Amino acid sequence: MKVLVTGATGFIGRLVVHKLRESGAELRLASRHPERLGSGDGAVLLPNFDAPAAAFLALTRGVTHVVHCAGLNNDQGNATEADYWAANVELSARLAHAAAAQASGRFIHLSSIRAVIGARVSATIDENTPPAPQCVYGRSKREGEIRILEAYASHGRSDAAVLRLPPVYGSGMKGNLATLMRLADTAMPLPTGALTGIRSLMSREAVVRAVSHLLTHSAPLRPIYVGADVPPVTLEAIIAAFRRGLGRPMRLMTVPAGLMRPAASVLGKQAFWDGLTATQICDPALLISQGWAPETDPLGRLAELARLGKSSFPSLLGSWFVQPR
Repeated sequence: MKVLVTGATGFIGRLVVHKLRESGAELRLASRHPERLGSGDGAVLLPNFDAPAAAFLALTRGVTHVVHCAGLNNDQGNATEADYWAANVELSARLAHAAAAQASGRFIHLSSIRAVIGARVSATIDENTPPAPQCVYGRSKREGEIRILEAYASHGRSDAAVLRLPPVYGSGMKGNLATLMRLADTAMPLPTGALTGIRSLMSREAVVRAVSHLLTHSAPLRPIYVGADVPPVTLEAIIAAFRRGLGRPMRLMTVPAGLMRPAASVLGKQAFWDGLTATQICDPALLISQGWAPETDPLGRLAELARLGKSSFPSLLGSWFVQPR
């Protein structure tokens, strides 16, 4: 088995590489920053979306499987709609066409629940949830899914699959979870009782186990899978877990949401607040039915993540006001 991993230096991609290497797979690693990989790692430059077709054929020649982790995430505050379309749609489509033409095995594409639902909408999400993306990032991820599956269908193949992910946590995470961890690393009391949202999360390790499972399990691939840790957790419990891991006093106050929402509106943070209070639950029953094992203690994992990352927090606190994911 020889696997092409795109985005091999990214938050999830580098752990995918580690797992596949441990399993004995031969690898080809593609990244926009191949210099970050060792010279013996089979690292190559990921072509731009507008590169000649020959570049994508060369990239996929001789590999059996593809794990497509590369993409432009929604924590890039200065990205334009054209940037998202180029990275998440055009590049994905061209890679899929080249892989469908000559890679004999499976194509696993990492996507996001933003391809299905907006950040401020409350819903339970599974493989049958009608897609209704509500931001540029989400629309680009959904169109990328469509183009990949269409590329494989045009070659008469059904061995491509999309894995939709909720917010993923782990060392080096960004977005709202990183913001909540920084918030938890303060002595101030927090009005977490107003944070009524319940969220599905997924550890980076669980994502990698899901990728490995989809590459190797014997059942035919479904086009769409949804991953998540179980059970989902409240935002109040997330902050409490971070404070527990950081050794901070809880100091969590029960403040009615009806008092916090107007304050958020006055401060120009209404959208951010609505995102924190939405309930978004992902149902990974399909993956579980096929033999994948989810993470079952997300709060314990979050506390441990905070404990291990505590020494790096002084440098992080300077970037408090990040763009929410």
